[in-house]
Amino acid sequence: MRCAIFLTFDLTVAAFLASCGGGVGGGQQITVTIAPTSIILTVNQSIPFTDTVAGTTNTAVQWQVNGVVGGTAATGTINASGVYTAPAQVPSPAKVTVTVVSLADATKSAPAAVTIAARPPNEAAQNFPIILGTTGGNANDSSTQQNLISCCGGTLGSLVQRNGLFYILSNNHVLARSDSATLGDNIIQPGLVDNNCNPSGTSIVAHLSQFARLETTGTNVDAAIALINPGAVDTNGTIFLLGSTATGNVPDPAPPHKGMGAAANVGLSVAKSGRTTGLTCSTVGAIAISTRVQYQTGCGTGTMFTVTYQNQISVSGGTFSSQGDSGSLIVSQGSADPVALLYGGSDTDSVGNPIQDVLAAMADSVGNKPVFVGSASAHPVIACTLPGFSAATTTAQSSLALQRQSLAPAAAARDIHANQLLANPYVRAVGVGRSIDHQGEPAVLLVVDPSQLRTELPAMLEGIRTRIVPGGTEAPRGVLDEAQSARLAPSGEIFSVNSLTAEQVTQARAVHVAHVDEWMKKPEVQGFGITSSADAPGEAALMIFLIRGVAHDPIPPVIDGVRTRVRESSPFRAGFGDAPKQRACSMPSTRKTQPGPRP
Repeated sequence: MRCAIFLTFDLTVAAFLASCGGGVGGGQQITVTIAPTSIILTVNQSIPFTDTVAGTTNTAVQWQVNGVVGGTAATGTINASGVYTAPAQVPSPAKVTVTVVSLADATKSAPAAVTIAARPPNEAAQNFPIILGTTGGNANDSSTQQNLISCCGGTLGSLVQRNGLFYILSNNHVLARSDSATLGDNIIQPGLVDNNCNPSGTSIVAHLSQFARLETTGTNVDAAIALINPGAVDTNGTIFLLGSTATGNVPDPAPPHKGMGAAANVGLSVAKSGRTTGLTCSTVGAIAISTRVQYQTGCGTGTMFTVTYQNQISVSGGTFSSQGDSGSLIVSQGSADPVALLYGGSDTDSVGNPIQDVLAAMADSVGNKPVFVGSASAHPVIACTLPGFSAATTTAQSSLALQRQSLAPAAAARDIHANQLLANPYVRAVGVGRSIDHQGEPAVLLVVDPSQLRTELPAMLEGIRTRIVPGGTEAPRGVLDEAQSARLAPSGEIFSVNSLTAEQVTQARAVHVAHVDEWMKKPEVQGFGITSSADAPGEAALMIFLIRGVAHDPIPPVIDGVRTRVRESSPFRAGFGDAPKQRACSMPSTRKTQPGPRP
């Protein structure tokens, strides 16, 4: 994701608005929840909070920071949609409280703890030789429209070597300006985005050498390499904060594990070090993804175009990356092996090119592939075990996506099949609840006893999803009503995954191959991949990425015997404009707003 800065005379002030209406229904107890409940942000970084209000028809809320509606410049601001933006400087104390308050009953609220940290070192200008995971980009990556200057940049992610020469590896849209650059262009550090859109004062660290054209048929990576200038880049391949040791609770810089990298699997713990969000940690949410990603031909200008990729990976968590992190190297937490090249994302996930495809695309004319420069032995990324350096590994689905459906169809399916299911010693009880694989949809709960011999259970009953819930010997037996079911299996609104066996992936891949083309023809579908099921832990599922707010046909619970899982988000984007407004790039507090040259 490339980051853009706009410099203009205009200053827009947004007023905090809160709507109200409706009322408390039926004397129910009003409850308010917030997600996430705890997070660490750097100065100027933004994050959307989501709320859930139950027990009333009036679901309108008010957002506060440290008790002030809308917040303040010193503690951070929050808009009517729940998008919080951290202050430009670390407050004292560094922890603030974001609170969502019900407008139906002001005594009902939910807090979230937000810790504000200083900007990561990745954004700063460096002396030679620079280390990577740092701000940078093409020296020409800017545009001027009347009194508006736009400049873009991303992350100089890692170092590779080919035929004895050293190259910086990043994205096409970071180094080659989405196919608009010329071979030999200057690659600078810091990027224009971190130098007030002014190339003066930046350092030329490399020259553009090769890139995979985005608008060429068959392109499957967003990648480019730049030949380093002698002495400009640390030739050990060191990356900010990636070390296995720490100094004063701050991770030391270190290179990744050298070589050709490794394949990513569902549930793999990963990390990345990027220009905007620094070192963040999460898990691979899906693999083998066919996806459509939006680009723009220029920085802040030009036409939009779409690239269709195959066999991509996603990393869960809207805070794993942000604008400006494009080009970051995604590595495994346990060994620092490169697994993917980050290039885009949505408000719930980041997407990356598998590293083997990237290296193949950067081969020379006779097929010699580059290899990663790094440490001789694998090492853990210690930052992921330290407080304050891990991003949220899971992300609550937006409440806008949770269109709650009646549980009546699930109750009917439960009653039809209860006797047959309860005759199985593995099944202790049957109930009704909500699916996790497709949040908001009803599900028949199958409460199982792990001490009994496991048997295969149906993935759907009468067209309704089933959700398998481990119960143990203390769980009730028989037919459970809605209240009993809710106590045993509360609705899950947090995205998480489990690892899959090679056999499970192979089975799911066969179904994926058979159906991917038909699903990718649907305008509401932006991705189709393989993940794990949350309704049936231990099973694979087909991940269907939907564009939030776009109408879609009903999603079948099962396709050719494999469960489906639904993930709704903003569109996948890369380059300028790739992220929602709440994920605007962070700017140093010393930067001044000024007009660009007039035509």
